[in-house]
Amino acid sequence: MSRHARPRKERGRSRVGERFEAIVGPVAHGGHCIVRLPSSDTEPESRVVFTRHCLPGENVVVEITEGSDGDRFWRGDAIAVLTPSPDRVAAPCPVAGPGLCGGCDFQHVSLPAQRALKEAVVSEQLRRLAGLDVDVTVEAVPGDEQGLRWRTRMQWAQTPDGLRGLRAHRSRRVVPVDDCLIAAPDARSPEPGPAITETVDGRSFTVEPDGFWQVHPGAPSTLVSTVLAMLDPRPGERVLDLYAGVGLFARFLGEAVGSGTRLVAVEADRAASRHAISNLAAHEGAAVTCGAVEKVLASAYDEPFDLVVLDPPREGAKRTVVEQVVDRAPRAVAYVACDPAALARDVAIFADHGYRLEQLRAFDLFPMTHHVECVALLSR
Repeated sequence: MSRHARPRKERGRSRVGERFEAIVGPVAHGGHCIVRLPSSDTEPESRVVFTRHCLPGENVVVEITEGSDGDRFWRGDAIAVLTPSPDRVAAPCPVAGPGLCGGCDFQHVSLPAQRALKEAVVSEQLRRLAGLDVDVTVEAVPGDEQGLRWRTRMQWAQTPDGLRGLRAHRSRRVVPVDDCLIAAPDARSPEPGPAITETVDGRSFTVEPDGFWQVHPGAPSTLVSTVLAMLDPRPGERVLDLYAGVGLFARFLGEAVGSGTRLVAVEADRAASRHAISNLAAHEGAAVTCGAVEKVLASAYDEPFDLVVLDPPREGAKRTVVEQVVDRAPRAVAYVACDPAALARDVAIFADHGYRLEQLRAFDLFPMTHHVECVALLSR
């Protein structure tokens, strides 16, 4: 054992492989539903099992995939459905199911019901973490084929014998996959190479082939139009774009407020920042800074801004950045979020500083998975 390795704490008898019949409870954040195993002579307390491949209200047989006596909760798969939900459909992909490819969470669910599940998750996170009751509608976005053939970038793995595949859920094991049904016909691998060009509403953006870019073909245009509509930029307003990537939002906002106005983009990735400089070159006086957002704002751009865009990674902006944004006193903030829990936590922090959630739209940019993209408008 390495001297740096930490011994695993003994948690009691493993329950992996055991099976239980149960009624499925509500959907939970993360692509699973909550199953509560009732107490018994051997289990004095009920046990929560986060269970995949099921739907609320179904009667299923759950097989435990992770968990022991000492764990607060277990994980499991519904390996048999005794009473199916009316929203259940036959999965279009032959490798979608218990023990198989872990890429899709909801192939067994009709598309309208998938969106309803995501609506429930976003609403629950906002209620639990931000104390807000919000009616959420997850909107379809043009660019997929009934929830399939939308993913423009694919990160493939290889089996030990060299076959192409994708990993099982929460595992390094590779499942052979001949044809991933959510992959676009022209999907490419995100590998280093010459810069490429992406086009959004007639504007060209230079992007690294392995850099961040939305994988649903309808996403960039949809998100840009939503941010513009929410912020309602006015000529002469000052714009701060945080986690700016290659300058997608900054480019369109710069056009709306007019060249020569204050336009600042902050991005930690060096290659993306370099491309943002060229992508924003038409805006006279645009400033692009490469660095972690919280560190940049701690030492620069300590001035008022009218509009702020936040498009943070999955963990969200967090308190330090939110408070730095509030310190710039913007009249409106557009928050683009790929994780509803992180969004809800940050909305609560904004509320502590006098900013309220004015609008929320949610988009189904990742059909067949539990992921959902939200755009929130926060204003004083």
